[in-house]
Parts: sequence; C-alpha cells; structure tokens
Amino acid sequence: MKVTPSLMRSLFLTATISFVLPVTIILFLLGCSFLMSFLPSLMVLGDSVKNALLEFLVVFGNGKPIMGIITLGLTSTMAGILFDIFNFYRYQSLRDS
Repeated sequence: MKVTPSLMRSLFLTATISFVLPVTIILFLLGCSFLMSFLPSLMVLGDSVKNALLEFLVVFGNGKPIMGIITLGLTSTMAGILFDIFNFYRYQSLRDS
C-alpha cells in the first residue's frame, strides 16, 4: 500500500514540528526575559517574567524546569500526532464516499 509511507512521513513531520514549536517559544520567552533583566528600566519586569516562567515549568517538570519543557513538548507532540491521525482517517473516509 502507498498509504503507509505517506502517513509515516506526515506523522514524523507533525511530531517534529509539534515538539520544536512550543520548546522554541518557551526558550525565546526565557531568553527575552533574561535580556530584559540587563536593562535598568526593565530589570524588574524581566526578572518577574523569568521567575514566573520558571515556576510554570517547575510545576510540569517535578521541580526541574528542563523536564517541564520536555513534558510540554511531548504533550504537544502527542496532540499533534492525534490530530494528524484524525485528519488522515477523515480524509480517507471522505475520499471513499
């Protein structure tokens, strides 16, 4: 069947993008807040955003922010894969009709 290679390629691409996107956004926000903390006028805002983001990640990572990032990335990956499988199934059922 030709369906399996296209499905696997789509699942791999979806899983990769679904993992990388939230991890990149979180790291970008951490980086921006870290850089904001170097500016005297934005120091308080940068520190508070950085601390809030780290506390948010600690909740999902059992006390470790890096595990929180990985947990959020894997959760997003699973949701993306489920949506892709649903889309594939729906496309197949509509095409057969």
